[in-house]
Amino acid sequence: MNYKNWHEKHFETLGFGSRLADSVAKGMGSWRFIIIQTILVALWMGLNFVGFIYHWDAYPFILLNLVFSTQAAYAAPIIMMSQNRQSERDRMQAQADYQTNIEAKQEIEALTLILNKLDVDKLDKIIALLEEMKK
Repeated sequence: MNYKNWHEKHFETLGFGSRLADSVAKGMGSWRFIIIQTILVALWMGLNFVGFIYHWDAYPFILLNLVFSTQAAYAAPIIMMSQNRQSERDRMQAQADYQTNIEAKQEIEALTLILNKLDVDKLDKIIALLEEMKK
């Protein structure tokens, strides 16, 4: 039986852009990204401080600020797309959970009715036996 859970079914409906946005958001929201970016920034600044002959971005690192601004300009909307999709996934999951709860409640109510009927039938039989014993 090849049963797919809700998340696998939802993932299959995503297009290339949605998957790319989710991957970018996942990558940029990781310690790996922070560490790599910190190392690159430290190298950039260090090489520009030490490079007495050739500074490609002298202090106050205007080019580095431009790189960060460009990165933020692209990263923010991509991350927002991923977050909006996550919100939609959460709403859909909540709706699926609600539907499951309604179905479970209906099944429990049906079982309760069956058990009550069994109890009533048993009591009727006991009463009938007691009445026969009195005779």
